[in-house]
Amino acid sequence: MPANPGRVEALNWKLVVAEAIRRRRSEKLTQKEHAALAGVSIPTIVAFDRGEETLTLAKVFDILRVVGLVVERDSNSVQGAFVSDALTRWRELTKNLPDNSPGRFPTGSYQFDYALEGDLPTFELHKFKDILEKAVIRHTGWPLFLFLTRHELAPYEKDGTIECWLKPTDETGANRPLGDPAHCDFWRVAPSGRALIVRGYQEDSQDTFAPATIFDTTLPVWRMGELLLHAAELATLMKRDAADIKVRMRAHYSGLTGRVLRNWGNPSSDLIFEGGAARSDEAVLETTATIQDIKEKLADVLHPLVASLFERFGVSGLSVERVRAEVGRLTENSLHSVRS
Repeated sequence: MPANPGRVEALNWKLVVAEAIRRRRSEKLTQKEHAALAGVSIPTIVAFDRGEETLTLAKVFDILRVVGLVVERDSNSVQGAFVSDALTRWRELTKNLPDNSPGRFPTGSYQFDYALEGDLPTFELHKFKDILEKAVIRHTGWPLFLFLTRHELAPYEKDGTIECWLKPTDETGANRPLGDPAHCDFWRVAPSGRALIVRGYQEDSQDTFAPATIFDTTLPVWRMGELLLHAAELATLMKRDAADIKVRMRAHYSGLTGRVLRNWGNPSSDLIFEGGAARSDEAVLETTATIQDIKEKLADVLHPLVASLFERFGVSGLSVERVRAEVGRLTENSLHSVRS
């Protein structure tokens, strides 16, 4: 046996897995919730629970981090902790809702987060709130990180962040207008330039087809594009010369099983094609981009993300020109209504 001068004990993989499962249960997390918080697929978390040793170290760390078994050090891990805390807060807010409540996103959701990386100035929370409101990108009717004015729907200060939860019911307990999954956002943004938003699928709020059956071709371009533009705008408002700031973003789509890829949101789009049924229940997409690239080459930043997402539906060979045409429609659009 090799010498162990540092007295670091050998890793007992079975004990690590058992402790992770014990902590998950003590936190009252389901297997699916644990996977979502870790940004891994259901098959990956199942393989972890079985103690399989073929998982990548990065995936294992993501799983262990959720239950506090990894010491946070680098900036990416700090973002992971921010996301985990935000989602814990969302579960706390929604725990008393019925299982089928729109606010729980029963048929799936998409979760976006980003971190601004670089030397950013600090702001008092009330001043940051004003900056954040100015950063809203109004190319869509229901923009990400929307600021509504009604007291029960307006963003508020919470735990050193600006937070917003659009509850599916009003103060009397009745279903509110636009109380469907696509309008029950939960989001959090910290003055350090970290942001997360969770929203249900707009496709699941239509009368023309059943929920969890369609995945639109155009909405991912618009939503991920809007997220990156929001990050770039926030960075520019926080720091006039934001050339040295980078945006690290992640998109986590869940509830894809049973959906087929189809153009629904914009019949005039160049993304008029149909794919097959989703090959996995989840998709996790990540990228890092400069503020300049987001502002000047948004289609090039989005293209690999959208292409990877469409491959889950059996569609390959997506051209950057098609994405560029859709980005053009997004940036030329100016809607100030609160409707999607």
